[in-house]
Amino acid sequence: MDKNKILIVEDEPKVAFFIKKGLEEQSYKVEVANDGYIGKKMAISNKYDLIIADINLPKINGFQLCQEIRRLDINVPILLLTALGTTDDKVAGFESGADDYLVKPFEFRELLARVKALMKRGKVETLSENILLAANLEMNLDRKTVTRDNKFIDLTAKEFMLLEYLLRNKNRIVSRADIAEKIWEIRFDTGTNVIDVYINFLRKKIDKEFSPKLIYTHIGLGYMLKEEPES
Repeated sequence: MDKNKILIVEDEPKVAFFIKKGLEEQSYKVEVANDGYIGKKMAISNKYDLIIADINLPKINGFQLCQEIRRLDINVPILLLTALGTTDDKVAGFESGADDYLVKPFEFRELLARVKALMKRGKVETLSENILLAANLEMNLDRKTVTRDNKFIDLTAKEFMLLEYLLRNKNRIVSRADIAEKIWEIRFDTGTNVIDVYINFLRKKIDKEFSPKLIYTHIGLGYMLKEEPES
């Protein structure tokens, strides 16, 4: 069996060595790039199962690196590392195409848990045509596309995952805790509004200019994607 291959893009040698050593002890194959430009070249030239990148990188920062990788339609999971932990910073990371976000300093076991979760998610294979429908909205899981009234809707990786979760739970209320666990794989923090922010992102893209409205808020309970308008 081939080892899972991970790319670390980190300009602090001690941090890069700490992560590399720990992951290699867990039987992962690890390569390191010490700036964003080299990281981009390696990500394009090689096949990785996961990329771990610091945000504050020389030449190309972590946000730009994510954007470049996604622009080239490379779907490798990306975990961003940063000393910045505000909601705005997290939203910026997810909007750039990252799949997860870990704030420094962190314990290695927390990093390892995130790595395993992202690896598992990246290996989930879909079967058959895999199309999810709600009214005039269509999500093709194989092609990773979303259309409404036959108009293409551009979603970030996190927006796509959130919409998929809502579609799979159509006509059912899902709580913020459910969403936090399934999409971000974290315990819901009542002090953050990241989930509400992403629901608003989705509404603007799939509901604002279309009818019928699909996403509904149930105060104190959570959200529901529903085809029939609520009274």
